[in-house]
Amino acid sequence: MEQVRGAIELMRPANAIAAGVLTFIGAFVAGGLDTPLLAAYAITATVLATGGGNAINDYFDRRIDEINRPDRPIPRGAISSRGALAFSIMLFSVAVVLTLLLPLLAIAIALINLAALIAYTEVFKGLPGIGNGLVAYLTGSTFLYGGAAVSGELAPVVVLFVLAACATVAREIVKDVEDIEGDREEGLNTLPIAVGERNALAVAAAFVGIAVLASPVPYLLGMFGAAYLLVLLPAVLGLVAGTHRSFGDPATGQRWLKASMFAAAIAFVVGRAVVVL
Repeated sequence: MEQVRGAIELMRPANAIAAGVLTFIGAFVAGGLDTPLLAAYAITATVLATGGGNAINDYFDRRIDEINRPDRPIPRGAISSRGALAFSIMLFSVAVVLTLLLPLLAIAIALINLAALIAYTEVFKGLPGIGNGLVAYLTGSTFLYGGAAVSGELAPVVVLFVLAACATVAREIVKDVEDIEGDREEGLNTLPIAVGERNALAVAAAFVGIAVLASPVPYLLGMFGAAYLLVLLPAVLGLVAGTHRSFGDPATGQRWLKASMFAAAIAFVVGRAVVVL
C-alpha cells in the first residue's frame, strides 16, 4: 500500500487534474463541446500524461530532491526509482493510445509536447531560462490541445496560450529562486544562479507584463464581450500582486501567480459562455 500511495503521490494528482481542467477549458473556449467524447479522451490523456511527466521528473530529480524535497516518494523510500520510471511509462502509454483517437492537429501537439517533455527532463532543465520556457510551453499547450481535440476555433485559445505560457515562465523563474540552494548544490545553472536572484525576478516581471498586455486582446478583437473583462480584472491584479510579492517572498509569490493564471482561464470560459448563450 505504501508503494501505491507513493505512485499516486508521484503523479501529483492535484496538478494532473488541474492540467485536465486546462484541456477542458481549451476545448470549451474553442466552442467545440459538441463532441464530448473527443473532449473526454483529450482530458483523460492530459491527466495521465501530466502524471507521467511528474513521475519521470521525480525520477530524474531524485538526487536534487534529497536536498530540496526529502519528503518526496523516492527520497523517503516509498517507491523505488525504477518503479517510478515504470509507472511513468505506463501512464504515458495509455495517454498515447487515447491521443491517437483524436484529430491530426491534436496528435501533432501531443507529439511535440512529448518531445519537449523528454528534452526538458534530460537536457534543458538546468539551463538558464530554457527549462522554464519549455515548462511554460507545456502548460499553455494544454489549452491548444483541448481546442485541437474538438476541431474548434483556435484564435481565442492561442491568446490564452500566450497568457498562460508567460505567466508560467514567471512562476517557474520564481520557483527557481525559491529552490536556489538545492539547485546550486546539485550543480544546476538555473536563471537565478546565472544572473542573480533580483535580475531573474525582473525577467519574471517582464513576462507577467506581456501576459497582462495580451489579456484584453479577445475583447479588443470582438471575440468576447464586457463580461470577459469584468472577470479578467481580478486575475490581472493577482498577476501583478504575485509578481511584486515574489521579490520579498518567492514561495507566496509563485502561488499567487499560479492562482491568477487559473483565474484568467476562468475569464476565458465566461467570455465564451456569454457568446454561446
